[in-house]
Amino acid sequence: MRQTWRWFGPADIIDMAALPQVGVEGVVSALHHILPGAVWTQEDIKKRQREIAHPNTGPTGITWEVVESLPVSETIKTKGPDYHAHIEAYRESMRNLAACGLEVICYNFMPVLDWTRTDLAKKMPHGGTAMHFDVVDFAAFDLFILERPAAQAEFSAETIATAKARFDGLDDIQQRMLQNNIVAGLPGANDNWSLEDVRGHLASYDAISADQLRANLVDFLNEVTPLAEELGLRLCCHPDDPPFPLLGLPRIMSTEEDYAKICAAVDSPASGITFCTGSLGVDPAFNPVRFVERLGDRIHFAHLRNTTRIAPHDGDKSSFYEDLHLNGDTNMVATIRALMAEEAKRKAQGRSDWQIPMRPDHGQDLLYDLQQGGQPGYPLLGRMRGLAELRGVMAACAS
Repeated sequence: MRQTWRWFGPADIIDMAALPQVGVEGVVSALHHILPGAVWTQEDIKKRQREIAHPNTGPTGITWEVVESLPVSETIKTKGPDYHAHIEAYRESMRNLAACGLEVICYNFMPVLDWTRTDLAKKMPHGGTAMHFDVVDFAAFDLFILERPAAQAEFSAETIATAKARFDGLDDIQQRMLQNNIVAGLPGANDNWSLEDVRGHLASYDAISADQLRANLVDFLNEVTPLAEELGLRLCCHPDDPPFPLLGLPRIMSTEEDYAKICAAVDSPASGITFCTGSLGVDPAFNPVRFVERLGDRIHFAHLRNTTRIAPHDGDKSSFYEDLHLNGDTNMVATIRALMAEEAKRKAQGRSDWQIPMRPDHGQDLLYDLQQGGQPGYPLLGRMRGLAELRGVMAACAS
């Protein structure tokens, strides 16, 4: 697999010049400063390519290989006003990315928020920290900070009582920290949202069921996939994170069956999958080997990370934390073996995209990372450890 690394641009505290020492072969990046629904110009894309290929210390030979993400606007997800203008802006961005030599575009169709955690730096027994989702903390936010009326029907009586006690023990600063953690999503995306902002965004989905959101995703893909085929692009949808409903919002990309439905509805090799083992792995039913064996020909990008489910639980909602890459509930060795078998199959078929780009994801903060204050989930040493472990597994599977 192609070993890549997510880099957030010049504001990233990790210097591009350090990545050759990490053993990185390519970079995953995006133009985070451009709002969803706006066009990515060739000028902006080429500027990011120059920033990646030519840091201050000189050329590294590393290039921008995967776009993550070209965001799908809420207007497209809800088919709201200006839908067609947003679709055309997305298509124009695709044309510009292709003209600059990029081929793989990751996106997601999660409503309102991206990944959701209640603690961005939970202390681990070894002394480092990890991102963590706690069902009771989330319920405390939903029920007693956001005060969403429908939330009472979405948690058990036991969880509601425990969440009330948890909320009563939080001072104003702790309440604000919990709120900020939950609406953080992708770094820098939603960090200024107020509770009224959240309520307003949630209201835009009041009339949208899971079936309707799935239909909207199919409509979006039908608008952009033919162009992707024409341009030689590969689109790949990231799963819901976590893979269960939150805040009354529909979830449509949480399971193997969800992906099978979309792959069947838009049956094109240009429309595929971002295989994130951490997001999918929170579901106890997730079987990574079966997923790859069934849908592997549509996997265009892999996020190899691991999560561990812990108590408390509430129905299909589970608490979990971001574990070390070879720990956790997902058998990473079996997963990598399955992905490498898929690569071998593609190579035998003569596919030019036989090599699947992967990246270590959501590393724990370790040692030096703890003083750096970087993007949650994207530390230097934590991801270096993860990539080294994954690289070792790949080497063993190839021997």
